[in-house]
Amino acid sequence: MTDTMDAPARTGASNAEKGASRATDKQRTSWTAWWVAYAQAAPMALVFLLFFILPLLATFVVSFWNYTEYSIEPAFVTTNYQDVFYGCVARLPGLCTTFATYLSTLKFVAIVWAATLAIGFTIAYFLAFHVRTLPMQIALFMVCTIPFWTSNVIRMISWIPLLGRNGLVNEILLSVGLISSPLEWLLYSDFAVALALVHLYTLFMVVPIFNSMMRIDRSLIEAAYDGGASGWQTLTNVIIPLVKPGILIGSIFVVTIVTGDYLTIGIMGGQQIASVGKVIQTQINFLQFPIAAANAIVLLAVVLLTIWGMLRLVDIRKEL
Repeated sequence: MTDTMDAPARTGASNAEKGASRATDKQRTSWTAWWVAYAQAAPMALVFLLFFILPLLATFVVSFWNYTEYSIEPAFVTTNYQDVFYGCVARLPGLCTTFATYLSTLKFVAIVWAATLAIGFTIAYFLAFHVRTLPMQIALFMVCTIPFWTSNVIRMISWIPLLGRNGLVNEILLSVGLISSPLEWLLYSDFAVALALVHLYTLFMVVPIFNSMMRIDRSLIEAAYDGGASGWQTLTNVIIPLVKPGILIGSIFVVTIVTGDYLTIGIMGGQQIASVGKVIQTQINFLQFPIAAANAIVLLAVVLLTIWGMLRLVDIRKEL
C-alpha cells in the first residue's frame, strides 16, 4: 500500500529530475552553440572581409578620387560618375556609349543564359533520370569537367583553328560543297563570343540543376505517372517547379560571370566588340583607376539589381 502511494511521488520526482536535466542540457547546448557557431563562421567571415568587403570598399572610395593624365589625387569628386554617363540624357531616345555598351553586354548575357539553361537542364535531366548507376553518373559528370582542366585562354585559342577563315569548319563546308567561300562570321563575331561563353559556363548551370534533381523524391514522379500525367506534364508540373532553386542558382552564376567577362569577348571578338568588362580593363591599362572604379561600381549595381529581380521570381530560402 505504501509502495503504491509512493509510486506517484517517485514518478513525479523522476519527471522533475528529467525536466531539470533537459533544461540544463538545453542551457548548456544553447550556451555552447553561441560561441561554437561564431567560431565556425569566423574563418570564412575573415576571408570574406579581407578579399571581398575591403577591396569593394577600396574600389568605392577610389571611384570618387580625381585623376589626371599623370597622377591620381585623393579627393571627393563626382566627375567620374558624370563621365560614365556623359551624354546619356542629352542623346535620348538615342543610346550613349555607356548605354550601348551595357546593351551589348546584356545581349550576350541573355543569349548565354538561355543557351546554358537549355543545355544544362538537358544534361542534368539525363544524368539524374536516365543514368541509373552512381559510378556512371560520376564518370559522365567528370566528362563535363574536362574543359576546366585547361585555362580559359587555351580554351579560347583552341577555337581559332576550328572557326577561322582557313579553319577546320570552313574547310569541311567547302570540301562538301555547302558553301562557295569561307564564312567570315564564324570567328571574331558575336556568334564566336556567344559560342565560347556557352562552352565555358554551361557547367555552372549543370551542377546546381543536377543537385536539385537528385533531391527529388522519385515517388512523386511515379505518382504523376500513376495519375495519368504524360511525360511533358510531369516535366512541367513536377520536375521544373522542384528544380527552381537549382535553376536560379545556376542563373546567378552565369549572369554574374558573363556580365563582367572581358577576356573571352576580347579574344573571340577580335578586340572589336564592346563590353563593360572590356571598358574597365582598357581604363585600367591606361592607369585611369578612378573612372574604372566608378564603372565597376555601376556594373556591380546592375548585377545586384539583376540578381534581386531573379530572387523576386523565386524565394530561394523557402524552396531550399
